Amino acid sequence: MNIRLEKAEDYREVENLTREAFWNVYRPGCTEHYVLNQYRTNPDFIPELDFVMEEDNKIIGHVMFSKAEIMLDDGSCFPSWTFGPISIHPDYKRKGYGLKLLQYALEKAKKMGIGLLQMEGNIEFYKQSGFDLASKLKIHYHAEPRESEVPYFLAQELIPGYWGNREGTYCPPKGYFVADENPEAFEVYEATFPKKEKAFQEGQLPQFCQSCGMPLTKNEDCGTNADGSTNFDYCQYCYKDGKFLQECTMDEMIEHCAQFVDEVNKQMPKPMTKEEYKQMMQGFFPMLKRWKK
Repeated sequence: MNIRLEKAEDYREVENLTREAFWNVYRPGCTEHYVLNQYRTNPDFIPELDFVMEEDNKIIGHVMFSKAEIMLDDGSCFPSWTFGPISIHPDYKRKGYGLKLLQYALEKAKKMGIGLLQMEGNIEFYKQSGFDLASKLKIHYHAEPRESEVPYFLAQELIPGYWGNREGTYCPPKGYFVADENPEAFEVYEATFPKKEKAFQEGQLPQFCQSCGMPLTKNEDCGTNADGSTNFDYCQYCYKDGKFLQECTMDEMIEHCAQFVDEVNKQMPKPMTKEEYKQMMQGFFPMLKRWKK
């Protein structure tokens, strides 16, 4: 086994590795390989922490790091860092390679003076490398209620005392949303790879229509593209044959969805009024692809 810095001639191989590692894992298909492709020219990218892992002269793993920020409660920004995607080829998963790659990279990061990392991931894996719930450090996640103990949002002080007794909110760097912000460019890029079938499968993160927020759990929930194929971003009630079925503003969509609050309440531990539901959607909808811009 060998771990070294990534070289320019590795780029395509590493992107294909990343695509194989993440395909249908967290969502139908994946975008992590495009994030990596775009990140290498991003000023937040840290080339000194861009590592590949080799076994038998074959690249089987990769990890990259990025600069980040935490918005403190006083309104100022505190410098921090994150990492990912971290990829292990499917043939080498669950054999300890990912842990070895991560621990190697964390040691290099610490020597560079990187004091604090936060990321989204499975605590059962990452706790082996010293990560714990970010809420224990009073670091909140931008997309969850402030009082939540978010099980997938993790953090670690690489340098003890770096964070101190501060409190703030973290949002992933903008570079991680590049596929959502440039869907046409992503589709052009994705078309350069061999075709793979997208699918819903057990263990994926919850998927929601990127127009109305409806949960998507099976192909029948989804809309269709112009060629009749399944569109995994939008539901059948919002998108058909490559077009939105209704032209409306975000506020109009929220008003429309609020009509169905009684159905939503059947899935909620505490029922909401129509106004409470609309207020919640005002925080949620701006994160959906259709309304981000």
